[in-house]
Amino acid sequence: MNVLSGVRLARHYLPGMLKKNWGRVIFISSESAQQIPVEMIHYGMTKTAQVAVARGLAQSVVGTGITVNSVLVGPTASEGVGQFLESMAGKQGVTKAEIEKQFFSTARPSSLLKRFETPEEVAAVVAFVASTQATAINGSAVRAEGGVVSSIF
Repeated sequence: MNVLSGVRLARHYLPGMLKKNWGRVIFISSESAQQIPVEMIHYGMTKTAQVAVARGLAQSVVGTGITVNSVLVGPTASEGVGQFLESMAGKQGVTKAEIEKQFFSTARPSSLLKRFETPEEVAAVVAFVASTQATAINGSAVRAEGGVVSSIF
């Protein structure tokens, strides 16, 4: 699902983008693509594959007005994450905020943000990558992961 859905969408939309000589393909990947979590190896592998597909697609449209990138998102306060936090808080008899603090101290201690990103924060990065101001960003894995990835490259 994580990989082939993007491949299929790109296959569908790239011909039209090529005709217009302009377009944006953006894969929503994860910091897990670069720093695969031991508890979710299967997930990290699919996110790494997305980054590879995006780079390959970018090379296939070289010299056009099309850019293909990945955005590496960090832990995000999605609806599903919120439900998970509430469930864990209920089971442990603590607050949701305490569960979040535990998560960042144990599961993602390298986070510089020390909180879940908001969907709006992620959307702002995606909007920039989709904009005409980002034409020089192509074939890239743009990090918007709150500093979870500890390497500087």
